Amino acid sequence: MIWSQVYDPFGSLLLSTIAAAIPVIVLLGAIGIFEIRAHIAAMLGLLTALVVAVVVFGMPVGMAGMSAVYGAGFGLMPIGWIILNVIFLYQLTNEKGEFDVLRHSIRGISDDRRMQVLYIAFSFGAFFEGAAGFGTPVAVTAAMLMGLGFSPLSAAGLCLIANTAPVAFGALGTPVIALAAVTGLDLLELSGMIGRQLPFFSVIVPFWLIWAMVGFRRMIEVWPALLVAGAAFALPQYLVSNFHGPWLVDIVAAIVSMLCLAAFLRVWRPKKPMTEAPSDWSSADLAGEEEHEHPADEVTSAAVRRAWMPWVILSVFVFIWGVPQAKAFLDSIWSAKFPVAGLHEMVMKVPPVVAEAHPETAVFNFNILSMTGTGILLAGIVSGLMLGYSFGGLVRMYFKTLHMIRFSLLTIACMLALGYVTRYSGTDATMGLAFASTGWFYPFFGTLLGWLGVAVTGSDTASNVLFGGLQKVTAQQLGLNPVLMAAANSSGGVMGKMIDAQSIVVASTATKWYGHEGSILRFVFFHSIALACLVGILIMAQAYVHPFTAMVPDVVATVPAAN
Repeated sequence: MIWSQVYDPFGSLLLSTIAAAIPVIVLLGAIGIFEIRAHIAAMLGLLTALVVAVVVFGMPVGMAGMSAVYGAGFGLMPIGWIILNVIFLYQLTNEKGEFDVLRHSIRGISDDRRMQVLYIAFSFGAFFEGAAGFGTPVAVTAAMLMGLGFSPLSAAGLCLIANTAPVAFGALGTPVIALAAVTGLDLLELSGMIGRQLPFFSVIVPFWLIWAMVGFRRMIEVWPALLVAGAAFALPQYLVSNFHGPWLVDIVAAIVSMLCLAAFLRVWRPKKPMTEAPSDWSSADLAGEEEHEHPADEVTSAAVRRAWMPWVILSVFVFIWGVPQAKAFLDSIWSAKFPVAGLHEMVMKVPPVVAEAHPETAVFNFNILSMTGTGILLAGIVSGLMLGYSFGGLVRMYFKTLHMIRFSLLTIACMLALGYVTRYSGTDATMGLAFASTGWFYPFFGTLLGWLGVAVTGSDTASNVLFGGLQKVTAQQLGLNPVLMAAANSSGGVMGKMIDAQSIVVASTATKWYGHEGSILRFVFFHSIALACLVGILIMAQAYVHPFTAMVPDVVATVPAAN
């Protein structure tokens, strides 16, 4: 039996939107205001989403339940699979004390804590975003900053802020490719448009990142390095996205940014170095962290190579697993696709959310060999053996890691289950229609729709799939360029990445700061809103203000009033 989504069950878009937003309000309120443990808050949000979907929007109980199961499965595979194996690798290196040597080696680039955050969270993190995405950059870079002595809040919050501008081209351009697929718009046009929006923020984010870390005055002290890192990322981001395509944007830009920043720091040093990490909590909060001592003669070039070796191996494996040809080869060896019983092609998405009614697919792709987490696991095994672990030691450490993050995995599963219930019940589309009713201001609010999509689903790709069609249809109705608004969905969405519950749980897990997800959310919430609004202002300028309209071909100069 096919069920068609209902977007306005009350006959009042305002009331229907309020009802649709209740699960999100419950989830974020439980975490950010009441500081309920994340896995419990996620369960409450999921339960609320199921009740709203069934009772208010009329979704059949069986379909609602299967959408939750489907989402939980995706939360564990591939997202939870990535987190488990990244933390496993971190535990292997931390157990051997390699992070102490790593800290010394990074100080060889710069002993200034601001530069360390800039290099690791922004430039190095962008490489992992481009190669893998789906939580990998935050998991890796937050763990590295913790190893360098940063507090859990600083490590988690700063990595979340840094992981914004690269997100639209993450995982070898997956969000843009998905956006082109669901909208039918030209892939290269979308890539180029996003590449004319985000470079502005690639320059801004390094300044914003260090401002959030140490305040405006101490940020200005290092402005030359911030400009070098941001501009060295922004220029390749623009060139590759406009003249090549979405696939290698982040990888090329991240490598250029890392090389330029490292070279610049060889000839420039801050006049007032900041060698102490920001301390938000006492060392007592780092429960479970062990101090490792190294003889003075151990920090040699050989020791440095040994300390960096696991992360170099990780980078190589993640890059290989991100190459489409490698994925296709691994999938050809073995993969399985399971249509979700009672859900696959049984939910009908209908106008005005889409131009023509069509059934929603629900196929769980269990491509375990080509999942990025599998590449990370192999990197961990190879690194562990090279660090001197036995196979038995690796197995013991793996189960220790699994026990350590068991609640985080449960949280991620529930978060994704909630997101999938909102997707298949149509409650997310109801919220999208509320944004679409804003008329002349739609370029601004349409950008915030992308932000909302990522905040709810945890993925720029999912947000593009969710709202890309709506952005195109609404833009055409309002006389706006559909390429502009489809791209705005992705560009605005990147700023929602830092507050989505999935990313916050990844950050708390990577820093082993369990139960403090509310503190992390409060740390990044203002930054997420403020940056999303700045993206919205840029999109408004691209739509209506000369010379920005010259960046957007075929934009109608005047927009008719909303119906």
